[in-house]
Amino acid sequence: MDRWAGRVALVTGASVGIGASVAKELVRSGMKVVGCARDVEKIQVQTPKFISALLGAGALFYKLAIELQAAGHDGVLVPFKCDLNNEEEILSMFAAIKDQHKGVDVCINNAGLAHPESLLNGKTSGWKHMLNVNVLALCICTREAYQSMKERNVDDGHIININSMSGHRVPGSADGHFYSSTKYSVTALTEGLRQELREANTHIRATCISPGVVETEFFSRLYKDNADKMDSFFKFKVLEAIDIANAVTYILSAPPHVQIGDIQMRSVEQVV
Repeated sequence: MDRWAGRVALVTGASVGIGASVAKELVRSGMKVVGCARDVEKIQVQTPKFISALLGAGALFYKLAIELQAAGHDGVLVPFKCDLNNEEEILSMFAAIKDQHKGVDVCINNAGLAHPESLLNGKTSGWKHMLNVNVLALCICTREAYQSMKERNVDDGHIININSMSGHRVPGSADGHFYSSTKYSVTALTEGLRQELREANTHIRATCISPGVVETEFFSRLYKDNADKMDSFFKFKVLEAIDIANAVTYILSAPPHVQIGDIQMRSVEQVV
């Protein structure tokens, strides 16, 4: 990871779970990490009064940023509020990154969500939300990250999509069928991106990571109105967010001539 020290990584969905863990590991590796999230207030804390007096009323620090700074890591976490449902906000975020940090060298498309909307009875609004975040936002961030790399002649950048095992097999529950279709899209988009990067004669790489069940807020959000269904996913030792973060650093640590296409990972006890 030494060659990434001081360079800029964008991590979407960085407030909790996999995104927060990835951001932390990249900061520990010495990178400047722009952590993007819509609900950033979840990880913000009010600064002490004497600091607020110096920085201005209402100044906010990230808990994670404070933790990493206190630990003496060389990297830095830069919080950025962005709603990935809104293309204008995404474009504004990339413009701010260009203005303040020159551009993006690594893009981790982590943000994703699911709604329990079946194909026969699901709500169109739920389907659209999944498409907007899981597919369209990922594509917009990918496009803008590539353009950022291209205009600065960055030839060794990396785009990593956090996919899912549901992007390789359709789950048995109707609640996950539409979500699975968005993750199949991520599988196709990552390979399509790899091919387009080759056609562009660049050494920028594209990879996706496809985890099974991970201990994050994903299932509590999905089944916020049905705790019994959520509990069924945690009857065995599942993956932890740090496991996926370690996969990210493994990918970034690979020699520049090595293309890792997809890492599929699940708990040893997970059946499908």
